[in-house]
Amino acid sequence: MKDHSVLNYIKNVIEHLPNNWLDLTTHRLDIYNETLAKTEFLEQFETLFATNNTKPSALNELPTAYDYIRLGHPLSCVLEWTIAKYNNVNPEQVISFSSNTMPVMAVLRSNLLEHKNTLIIYKDELPDAFDIEVLKRVYGYQFELKKVENLNEHSEFNGSTIFISQQHEISQREANPNIDFYVNIHGSLGSILLTNGIQNTDYISKIQHVRRRETIAMTPSNCLKALKAFVDKPPIDIHKNSSNKTIVLDTIKSITGTTAKPLVGSSGLSIQYAIMMGLVDHAQEHYKGKDIKFIVPPNCYGGTNDQARRLAACFDNVDIVDLPVDGNHDMVQSIDTVLDHIANEDAVPYIIAEIPTNPRVEVPDLVQLKEVLSRVRKTSANAIAIDPVFILDQTFCPNVQFLGEGKMLSAVRTISYASGSKFPSGGQCTAGYCVVNTKAETLLEKIEHHLILCDNEATDLQMEILSKQLPSMNQRIRDAYKNTRAFVNFIQDTLPTAKINFVSEELAKQGFTPSVFSLDLPTQGATAEEKESYKRALNHKLIHLMITEIPNESKYCVSYGQLKGCYWTIPATSTQGTTKEGDKDYIARVALSPNMDLERHKNVFLDFVRDISLG
Repeated sequence: MKDHSVLNYIKNVIEHLPNNWLDLTTHRLDIYNETLAKTEFLEQFETLFATNNTKPSALNELPTAYDYIRLGHPLSCVLEWTIAKYNNVNPEQVISFSSNTMPVMAVLRSNLLEHKNTLIIYKDELPDAFDIEVLKRVYGYQFELKKVENLNEHSEFNGSTIFISQQHEISQREANPNIDFYVNIHGSLGSILLTNGIQNTDYISKIQHVRRRETIAMTPSNCLKALKAFVDKPPIDIHKNSSNKTIVLDTIKSITGTTAKPLVGSSGLSIQYAIMMGLVDHAQEHYKGKDIKFIVPPNCYGGTNDQARRLAACFDNVDIVDLPVDGNHDMVQSIDTVLDHIANEDAVPYIIAEIPTNPRVEVPDLVQLKEVLSRVRKTSANAIAIDPVFILDQTFCPNVQFLGEGKMLSAVRTISYASGSKFPSGGQCTAGYCVVNTKAETLLEKIEHHLILCDNEATDLQMEILSKQLPSMNQRIRDAYKNTRAFVNFIQDTLPTAKINFVSEELAKQGFTPSVFSLDLPTQGATAEEKESYKRALNHKLIHLMITEIPNESKYCVSYGQLKGCYWTIPATSTQGTTKEGDKDYIARVALSPNMDLERHKNVFLDFVRDISLG
């Protein structure tokens, strides 16, 4: 029987829900402890439950559960906590997904690496997207399938047993000690995975990591629907509006100047995973037996870096090649050197790069880049080498047309993608998209197939948000750039000893108008260690001053491209969390929006300069 105190409490939580639990895509880093993600939030939530406290102010003061809703968020934690209470298990054993297939794939990935057998049993039907042949042939996952009428038909198995059920009632499960993982599929809402038994505890962090890098958590709006269904059993609305998708796809084509069908995923990393797996699939078919090389900047966005290395770990013939692009390294020269080496090995080259780079906001010489990517190279056997595919992350400047007919990268096989939680949605959802030029259209079918297989397409609500926000994106980019340029100029005048990484006026005239810059503050000390320590402390001092003096606008947060406010972060401790220590950037990254009190930010920064001058 359900615990009615839990049900009543959740009803009250739903009634007093803080708005930002539904509306935010990124949360505050100053009240976030990554090592206690979800745990710290739920500990304090339990305290509120014990005192039956659902005041909006109390809920709003709970610590950040995850810094980014792709990884998890307050409502996913509350949903998982509620289901855990119902099943009398620890909340860490319950993990919600927006995807219906990725929880199964998360277990299969772990067992692939551990050389462990997997049995998948199911009652009704497998998820529509579950492509058995591709999962075995491309991903290398090995598993057995068994359809049953009831769980009593299943006995012990030498390996992991996953039970998939498609349910209308949230979190209902049939107890069976021989089941290791329950995956309850809830249609358009997503799915809920529950680990069973102490012997499977080690899987939890691995499954969580898949949700972190290759897919997303169940979205806040869908978690809210699931919670309402759990306490009241209302019918779940699965209405889809196809007109939103048409608007989104047409708008993306217009913005990017491309003609092929864009693909829209649940997040930027969902799109990136589909791109990478689609390319692996394509290479397996067209370049049989050849090694695959993903060329990745070691200091790029941590999610990109981590996902690429995680993918390579699953294949004997896939490797990651470092591509130095920032500071003393020139992207074009680095690509030229790396492609020569890969051509000599007769391997398949796939390059992932950000333009502008993150966090140094650098743009390579595009004419030289085109020449280097187009150059015909020879293998060690003097045969023509495989031409590269350039995978361009242009999240910082999604308004720049690289791929259209006659544009700079139109003659090179190029795929461009962008994170939707930034400019495309104005920070209102995580959905990301990708486009290809005509040279790369033959790759699109494979990419789309893996996006669908992973059930990582954008949700209906994400499409609705994008349909409203994408049409104004380019204007918002222009307005945010004006604020950013003005703030950069002010800092240069006020604190000329600081080093600022931002685009030149000349690049801005070419259309590169990001609203993000990085700030390398002046330092002091007798040794390199003292100087670095002083600078890092100064970073935190500046951010703390900004977020306390302007709390309604300045946030210690990883995002940018938002509709309003100003966002501050230190890449080394946020977006580069999984990057190798030597490649991290301990500088401040600042992101401005088109709607903010710029003069107030200038005045507070001036107070900071006066304070460190006196110090």
